[in-house]
Amino acid sequence: MKQLAFTLVFFLVVVCSQNLLSAPPPPPSVRPPCWPPPCIPIDGGISALIVAGAAYGAKKLYDKKKKDSNLS
Repeated sequence: MKQLAFTLVFFLVVVCSQNLLSAPPPPPSVRPPCWPPPCIPIDGGISALIVAGAAYGAKKLYDKKKKDSNLS
């Protein structure tokens, strides 16, 4: 009986101590994390991809033109 009581008390102490050691929740924010919504940075990434795609296409066209002029 003593073993059961000790196990029960030990279990309760371990379970209850987790709430005492945890950090408090962060304070609530007044406004959303980014302002104004929507918070999606579209311009920077898409602009870079368009420029990279245009440069890649221009290089491919230049290489094809160069290869066609060498065959003739």
